[in-house]
Amino acid sequence: METPTFPDPDVRLARLAAAVGLPAEWPPTEEFLDGLARRTGLHVHDLMLVADLPLPETAWLFDETAGASSSLVSRSLALPADGRRLLRARARSLTAPAGTLAPWQPRPYERYPEGFGSLLLRMLALRNLNWSGTAKAMCLMSGVCKAASTIGAVGRGAKPLDAEMLDGFAATLGVPVAVLAGLTGVPHPSADGREPAPEVADTAGLIREIRHLTSDQERGLTAYADELGTD
Repeated sequence: METPTFPDPDVRLARLAAAVGLPAEWPPTEEFLDGLARRTGLHVHDLMLVADLPLPETAWLFDETAGASSSLVSRSLALPADGRRLLRARARSLTAPAGTLAPWQPRPYERYPEGFGSLLLRMLALRNLNWSGTAKAMCLMSGVCKAASTIGAVGRGAKPLDAEMLDGFAATLGVPVAVLAGLTGVPHPSADGREPAPEVADTAGLIREIRHLTSDQERGLTAYADELGTD
């Protein structure tokens, strides 16, 4: 399958707008990005990556030993709706202690050429997910189970995006696959606007909500999810 070309930022943003029935706007205003985020399910920071706009430095502050573990993801997926709501509320109430986060420094192998694969991996990096974390979360959330090296190959452009990989990325980001199909131009037989399952959408939200927490805080949330699962 031929890899779709990587268009300019205005075209990329216009593709996302078209995928959700919004008129394109360039340069994008804050109001436009907010509306596009609500319609697509992506975060404004994701859209700023799409548009090649600079992100605030705080967006890249992480505890690199943290991020959503497979234990937390699996427990979140298994909880009923009320349990997921309580877990996300607990996550939102937490703040990392001062001095525990540091600016993300991509490793040499995380410096990708331009392309849709690298754009999607940068969105996941904004969620403090590396190749391994992405592979584990993707497998649990979508059933698309790939090696971490395969995730990296997508970022480098060595493995083209296809319908299966779009399913995996859409679930991990918590967006309809039609949104990513519209953005990337990759054909998808089910790109009909279908929303992610509620437990998948909530878990994707949780992954983003804990991006600036520490590993200790992540472990505490996993323990709390265990408690919720036994109630």
